[in-house]
Amino acid sequence: MSETAVRRSPDHAVLRKVALSGLLGTVIEYYDFLLYGTLAAIVFGQLFFPGSDPVVGTIASFGTLAVGYVARPVGGIVFGHFGDRMGRKSMLVLTMTMMGLASVLIGLLPTYGSIGVWAPVLLVLCRIVQGVAIGGEWAGATLMVVEHADAKRRGLWNGLLQMGSPLGSVLSTIAVALVTRLPEDQLMSWGWRVPFLFSAVLLGIGLYVRISITESPLFEQSRAAADKPKVPLVEVLRNPGTFLLASAVGIGPFALTALISTFMITYGKSIGYATADVVTGVLITALLGLVAIPLFSLLSDHLGRRTVVVGGATGIVLLAFPMYALVNTKVVALLFAGMLLGQLIQNAMYAPLGPLLSEMFGTNVRYTGVSLGYQMGALIGGGFTPLLASSVFTISGAPSSTPLAVLAGACGLVTLLAIWRTGETRGRDLAAEVETRTPVSS
Repeated sequence: MSETAVRRSPDHAVLRKVALSGLLGTVIEYYDFLLYGTLAAIVFGQLFFPGSDPVVGTIASFGTLAVGYVARPVGGIVFGHFGDRMGRKSMLVLTMTMMGLASVLIGLLPTYGSIGVWAPVLLVLCRIVQGVAIGGEWAGATLMVVEHADAKRRGLWNGLLQMGSPLGSVLSTIAVALVTRLPEDQLMSWGWRVPFLFSAVLLGIGLYVRISITESPLFEQSRAAADKPKVPLVEVLRNPGTFLLASAVGIGPFALTALISTFMITYGKSIGYATADVVTGVLITALLGLVAIPLFSLLSDHLGRRTVVVGGATGIVLLAFPMYALVNTKVVALLFAGMLLGQLIQNAMYAPLGPLLSEMFGTNVRYTGVSLGYQMGALIGGGFTPLLASSVFTISGAPSSTPLAVLAGACGLVTLLAIWRTGETRGRDLAAEVETRTPVSS
């Protein structure tokens, strides 16, 4: 049965509410995750990992950032399994609740000076909860939109949802910019907590909208299928080529996000920029994403997912060194230009991921496949990039952009090779896809 037979005319009122729910979930996801990454670079090394060497403290704080990414594939497997077996909506309510509460708890944690080693232990536990929740959030929100929309406009509607990524970044950057203008003693004592506690407000709004949305019509159609797999993960892994491509295609955009937002603060400070200037640059790049992501998503409906991702991946392979050359001028305006260039390239790679990955998996295993593929790409590309980059500084003894540019270009090359091997998925009939079948280019 074709998608048009299942849903000839999507209810646009319902679709708008589903998109709003996904948008709010993505805002919370990126607000909380990027907030942690930014404050890890600024204060967490001193508050939770004190020591004589500030570089070691920074590496340790970025290590807890990586822990959150390691937990994401676990969340993808768990929520993907129950999302494929029980439904998308219930899992999304649970992931949003877990993510918001974990962030509020981080804002309430005592520091190392108060409870000693238990402070970093509790911080890591909260980070793991965040990672597990995010592991199921993005895919579920994406599928709710993609499975409600018609085939010709999946990119457009998903692009509106993905605006939550830059919007969450804008909110987290504004929050950090405000608290970092406090006197040093106030920032370190209570100021850093305020942005985390604000998550409670976002959580309340998000849950209000999310509880009222309807279940995915494609899931409802497949609910009673006799051949529904008991363990979706096993079904996904029976076709490892699809899973590996789905994972690899996200490595480039996630690595670039880490380098131009999370780690740029550390690198910028090391070469003489004021923290406030780099944070302002992060804010400007996020504002660009509010425009670029929906435009690239819409473009993927017309040119194809593959074409847009190839353009972005080629861009970072060719322009990684020029991007850092702009940053290294130590001129604030050129710092912004370099970061904007990186953001535009990242958006081209990232924007089509939602519909692309959704179109790679059948309905019965889609939540699991999309979650696991996306989160493995996030783990490899985004989770370890700041940790690796900060470790390079320790080894080299002096800040250098060369290894950072090489790292960005190499991750972009992985994405380029993966998308080159992945066939075009635009317009696929999702209702007819009950198995994991991905066209692969020859």
